[in-house]
Amino acid sequence: MKNYSAFLFTTLIFVASINTITAQKKMTKNIQPPVAKIVPKQLEKHGDIRIDNYYWLNQREDKEVIDYLNAENKYYEQMTAHTKEFQKELFEEMKGRIKEDDSSVPYLYNGYWYISRFEKGGDYPIYARKKGSLDAPEEIMFNCNELAKGHAYFQLGGVSVSPDNKFAAFGVDKVSRRIYTIQIKNLDTGEILSDKIENCTGGSVWANDNQTIFYTVKDPVTLRSNKIFKHKIGTDVSQDVLVFEEKDETFSVFIYKEKSRKYLVIGSQSTMTSEFQILNADTPDSEFKVFQKRTRGLEYSISHFGDSFYVVTNKDKATNFKLMKTPETATSKDNWTDVIAHRKDVLIEDIEIFRDYLVVEERNNGLTKLRIMPWSGQGEYYLPFESETYTAYTSTNVDFDTDVLRYGYQSLKTPSSVIDFNMKTKEKEVKKEQEVLGGKFDKNNYEEKRIWATAGDGVKVPVSLVYRKGVELNGGNPLLQYAYGSYGYSMDCTFSTTRLSLLDRGFIFAIAHIRGGEDLGRPWYDDGKLLKKKNTFTDFVDCSKFLIESKYTSSKHLYAEGGSAGGLLMGAVINMNPELYNGVIASVPFVDVVTTMLDDSIPLTTGEYDEWGNPNEKEYYEYMKSYSPYDNVAPKNYPNMLVTTGLHDSQVQYWEPAKWVAKLRTVKTDKNLLYLDTNMDTGHGGASGRFEALKEIAKEFAFLLDLEGIKK
Repeated sequence: MKNYSAFLFTTLIFVASINTITAQKKMTKNIQPPVAKIVPKQLEKHGDIRIDNYYWLNQREDKEVIDYLNAENKYYEQMTAHTKEFQKELFEEMKGRIKEDDSSVPYLYNGYWYISRFEKGGDYPIYARKKGSLDAPEEIMFNCNELAKGHAYFQLGGVSVSPDNKFAAFGVDKVSRRIYTIQIKNLDTGEILSDKIENCTGGSVWANDNQTIFYTVKDPVTLRSNKIFKHKIGTDVSQDVLVFEEKDETFSVFIYKEKSRKYLVIGSQSTMTSEFQILNADTPDSEFKVFQKRTRGLEYSISHFGDSFYVVTNKDKATNFKLMKTPETATSKDNWTDVIAHRKDVLIEDIEIFRDYLVVEERNNGLTKLRIMPWSGQGEYYLPFESETYTAYTSTNVDFDTDVLRYGYQSLKTPSSVIDFNMKTKEKEVKKEQEVLGGKFDKNNYEEKRIWATAGDGVKVPVSLVYRKGVELNGGNPLLQYAYGSYGYSMDCTFSTTRLSLLDRGFIFAIAHIRGGEDLGRPWYDDGKLLKKKNTFTDFVDCSKFLIESKYTSSKHLYAEGGSAGGLLMGAVINMNPELYNGVIASVPFVDVVTTMLDDSIPLTTGEYDEWGNPNEKEYYEYMKSYSPYDNVAPKNYPNMLVTTGLHDSQVQYWEPAKWVAKLRTVKTDKNLLYLDTNMDTGHGGASGRFEALKEIAKEFAFLLDLEGIKK
C-alpha cells in the first residue's frame, strides 16, 4: 500500500509537471520573436563577396537599432516570465551563501596595512588602511557604495598610493567600456584634487618624488592603449608630457613600478612580441631606456632584484620559457645568462622574488606548481598539492625582506584559501578560507576528478569534473561543459559558490582544457590559434562526445557555455555538431570574426592579428571565413540558445551577437528557444555590483534548469 501511494504520488507530480510545461507552451505559443529588417550589405575581399543582411545593426546611436534590441529583450522577458520567481529564488539562494560583511586578508605595504571589505547590504567594496598596526584606527580611502550612487554602472580601478602615503590616484569607469577617468585624492584631508585625466586605462604609477604620476591613454576610436603621459600634481592636464607613443597598431602599452621600487617600467606588448623601457623612479624627468628592443617572436618579462634583472623569456627557442639574468647596467639580450634552463614539459608562468628565495610559478601536465628556490642554491622544493582539479598561485607579496610567501589555493570542490607559508620553516598558516554560508555546504559531499578525452588527431585533452557524490553514470545526468580556449589563457579549476546551485540539483560541471589555452604549456596554445584554430573547436566537440560515450550525460542533457572568445567557440561547435547539445549559453560572443578582423577601427582588432590572423591576407581570410560562426549559419536544427551581450561592450561589440541572433532566427529550421538578452547599461564584464552580477547568473541557471524541467 505504501509503495502504491508513493507510485501514485510520483505519478501525480509527473503529470502535474507535464501539465505545467504544456500550459507554459500554450502561454508562449502566440508570442512572436522580433524580426530584424533585412538590408543587404555587400562586403568584398580578395574577390570574395559576402552579403551581410544585418550590417545596419552596428549603429549604436540609431533609434531603430535600440528599438530592435529592446524588442529582443521584451521577447526574452515574456518567454521566460514563468521562470521569474525561480530566478528570484536562485538569486536569494546564491546570495545566501555569500558572507556579506566580508573582507580581504590585510597586507603590509610601506608602513600601512591595506584591506578591502564589504558591508552587509553593500554592493561595492570599501578600500581602507591602518597605519603601522591592525589595531590602529581605520582610514577609509574609498567607499564605492557612496561613489556608485546614481550610476547604473560603476567601477573603481587602479588605486595607487604615493610613496609618502599622502595621495592616492584612482580610476573610475561609469559606462563599462573600460575607459577610465583618473583623479587624485589627498588621503590626509579627504580632498579630491582638481586634476582630472580622461580616456585612460585606469591605472597610474607614482615616481618617487610624490608629485609625478605616469598613466596610459587609450585611442578614442580603437580603445588601444597607445600612449604614456606624465602628469605633475596641480598642473593643468593640457600640460602633461607625452613620454611614449606606441605607433605599431598591433601593440598596446602599459606602465608599472618594480617591486624593488627603484624602476618605472613601460611595457609594449603584442601577442608574440614584447619590449620594455626602464627609468629610475628617482628621476622622473629623465628619459626611459630600452631594456631590449623588440624582435618579432621574442617574448620576455622583467623583475628587478639587487643589481640585476631576472628575465622570463622564450629566447633561444625556449617554447615553454626559461629564466635568465642580466646586470641592470647591461640589459640587452646578449648579456642574458641562464638561471633555469628550458624544459619541454614544464611551462614557466611567472616568478616572485624575495631576499632569500626565488619562487617560480610553473605548469606541468596541466597543473600549477609553486617551486621554492633558496638563493643559496641548497634545498629547493615544491609545495605539495594532491588534487588534480586545483589551482595554486602566488598572492599579494609586496615585501622583499620576508621568509613568508602568501599564496592562494582552491579546487572545484574546495573553497579558496589565502595561505601564509614560511619558506624557511615550511610552516603554513591559513589566513582566510572562503566561507560558504547557509549551513548546507560540505566539500566531502562532492566528487572531483580529471579525465582525458581523445581528440580526432589522437591528442589527449584533459577534462575536469565536479558533481555531487552518488551520481550514477547512466547517461541521464544534466551536464554543463565550459571552456574558453584562446589567447593562451589556461582554464584553471576554481571554486564557485554559485555553481553549487547546479550541482545540488543534479548537474555535473565539466571544464574542457582545450587547445588554444596554455593548460599543457605553450605548444598547447600554439596548436589552437591562427591556422590551427579549428583544433580548439574540434577538441571541445571531442570532449562532448567522450562525456556522452562515458555515460556522464547524453545529447538530451548536455549543455555548453562560453563567453567572449569562448562565445566564438560556442558558435563554431553548434555549426559543426548542433545535435550534441540540448542548450547553449553564449555570453558576449565574438561571432562575426571576418568582418570584425577586417575593420581596424573596431576596438582591439589590430592587436589580435597574431591570435586569429590578418584577413587582409587571403590565406587567413579564407581560413577565418571557414569557421566564423556568423558566416556559417546554415539551414539546420540548432540547440536551445541564450545569447547575452552589453550595449557598451568594448571587447566584443554588441552588434556581433545581435546580428548572429537575427540571422539564426531566419535561417534555422528548428523551433527551439533562441533568446538575446542585452544589458543596456553595461559592457563586456556585465553588471558591476556583486549582487547585480548574481542576477545575471540566476538568469543563466534558470534557462538551463527550465530546459531540464527542474522548477525549484
